[in-house]
Amino acid sequence: MELLQAVKERKSTRAFLSNPVPGPVVEEILQYVIHAPSAINLQPWEFTVVMGEERERLSRRLIKAYREKNISCSPGNVKPLADTFNRRGIECVKLMTPYISKLGATFDAFINEGSCNFYGAPVAIILTLDNAFSKARLVDMGIALGYLILVAHSYGLGSCPIGLINAYEDDIKDVLNIPEHKSVVIGVALGYPDPSSPVNTYKSPRDSLDNFVRWFD
Repeated sequence: MELLQAVKERKSTRAFLSNPVPGPVVEEILQYVIHAPSAINLQPWEFTVVMGEERERLSRRLIKAYREKNISCSPGNVKPLADTFNRRGIECVKLMTPYISKLGATFDAFINEGSCNFYGAPVAIILTLDNAFSKARLVDMGIALGYLILVAHSYGLGSCPIGLINAYEDDIKDVLNIPEHKSVVIGVALGYPDPSSPVNTYKSPRDSLDNFVRWFD
């Protein structure tokens, strides 16, 4: 698949088939991902791949933690957002809700519990960063994440970045034996998209380029 085609076609998948993804395929994808650039080639990323019964065990723990703590998905901003950003978020919720309603679910329940369950994907990949690095290295993690979801798409796999799991970092570390000096940055749901699910027909729109770019000639 051509790179530009993958960039244009890729969208977040929130319903997956139960078909397992072979371990060697995941390994091939990650072999491409680690070609991502990083500051002075530090390559700070670390990946924990969770499959099979271990993935299900992790999800059970996260769903339990969500129901106890009730920490929901949010943009995580530390100050009020400008109207432009708020508008995009409100529009996304409004546009996605009818697709979720077709599943007989509410938006909040589907997104929050779905995130904790990696939307039923057979593979969960947890990206971690050693605390010895500064927060600036989260930029490198973001680049690696971009590679991951694009390479996965080129393999015919769906993916969805899962940010909510940060709120349940202690539970993740406990289940997966991740050392205390590592920070959970983000998770990724990975698997074969369920073509019959209404939610997978939704694709978030993008705003006009004029709202993002300033030109100096």
